[in-house]
Amino acid sequence: MEGNLIGRRSVLRTAGALAAATAVTGCGTLTGSGESRTSSGGKKRLVVSNSGGAYNEALTKAIYEPFTKETGITVTTVNYQSAQVIAQVKQGRPQVDLMDNSLLIFQKMTRLDCLEAVDYDRLKNVKGAGIAEVQLPEHAVGKNVWASVMAYRTDSLKRAPKDWADFWNTDTFKGPRSLQSAEVDLPELEFALLADGVPLDKLYPLDVDRAFASMSRIRGEVKKFWNTGALPAVLLGRKEVVATSLWGGRADELIKQGQPVAYQWNGARRMTSGWGIPKGADNTDAAYKLIDFSLRPEVQAAFAKLYSGSPVVPAAIKLLSEDDLVNQPTSPKNLKTGFDADVTWWDKNQEAVAKRWQEWADA
Repeated sequence: MEGNLIGRRSVLRTAGALAAATAVTGCGTLTGSGESRTSSGGKKRLVVSNSGGAYNEALTKAIYEPFTKETGITVTTVNYQSAQVIAQVKQGRPQVDLMDNSLLIFQKMTRLDCLEAVDYDRLKNVKGAGIAEVQLPEHAVGKNVWASVMAYRTDSLKRAPKDWADFWNTDTFKGPRSLQSAEVDLPELEFALLADGVPLDKLYPLDVDRAFASMSRIRGEVKKFWNTGALPAVLLGRKEVVATSLWGGRADELIKQGQPVAYQWNGARRMTSGWGIPKGADNTDAAYKLIDFSLRPEVQAAFAKLYSGSPVVPAAIKLLSEDDLVNQPTSPKNLKTGFDADVTWWDKNQEAVAKRWQEWADA
């Protein structure tokens, strides 16, 4: 799943808005824990793992560079999978001070006792900020939100589908569809349940049998269960499908090109990315400073303007224009019609669901 985080989050809001990361941020693999922490003066250097690419560039521009300018703490980035960091922690030699990943990954790492518990008393920008409780678990801190949504061709459908029940209604809304495979991320069982009449606030724990029964009803109309983040927009742009699920922002380029494509945010599945401190990390003081800096409303808004990562801080939303807010998962309008994925449920059940999906797909 982590291998696709770059793809999911690689759509910049403004093409060419970012320059390559400057010298304060370097990408690569560190050769040893001692070198990574002491060669730049110990606590004046913070090693952060993120998924790289355009996401890292946006973080550099909106967060890392301003943080370094204010504090004098340089930020060096690496691209480690969580399995690498888990192995390092188990060996007592974590090579990163701070991780940027999804709360689902952090849920797994918490279960494996690989993350420090968060001392929220050290985060002044959390207090009174109105951040949703689901984004502030015991061992991680939410930073930005992305969502899986529906996109459709306005020229292929007589009227706009208003929810997942319409997506499943192939009699009224005729044409081939596309949905996400379990190969790339969490399968979209929630959408199948919403289509079958389950209310947003009654989704969890997921009724897996009911979800697969619902999936079976639409299976014949699904041209492709997509397995890369770029594919659903390609299918939509080529008019091979009339509607598809996709990661928010993935159809932006089609819309900019003037293609008749639109999003439907009803029933959007939100996922939160954030910060986690590996157990035994050396530079926790600098890590807390960066986390707190990233939660300032103006910093949250600056990142959202560059990248399809919606703020967790409500005050940041007020700093965004109406155009910026249209496709923000945490805008007042979209917040009401979507839901947050239950990462605790998925952490416990992902392996079993993936096995069930494979059996269903091969049947």
